[in-house]
Amino acid sequence: MKVNQAIRCIRKSKGFTQVHVAKNLGMSVQTYNGYELGRRQVKADFVKEISFVLEVPVEYLFNYKLYESKNKSD
Repeated sequence: MKVNQAIRCIRKSKGFTQVHVAKNLGMSVQTYNGYELGRRQVKADFVKEISFVLEVPVEYLFNYKLYESKNKSD
């Protein structure tokens, strides 16, 4: 999963709106939406800020999985 997809999934799972997140990041909803849709490149400084607003560790944005496979063979 790409970072922008993880951001969107985490935001939704927390029950946050794009308006809430954008306001806390100090940007317009349109700009924030561009990040979620992958129209804007997610830079390192933004990853740190968004992880703070979403209340998750930075690493979580890179390792987020929507689901675990039931057929996991370890």
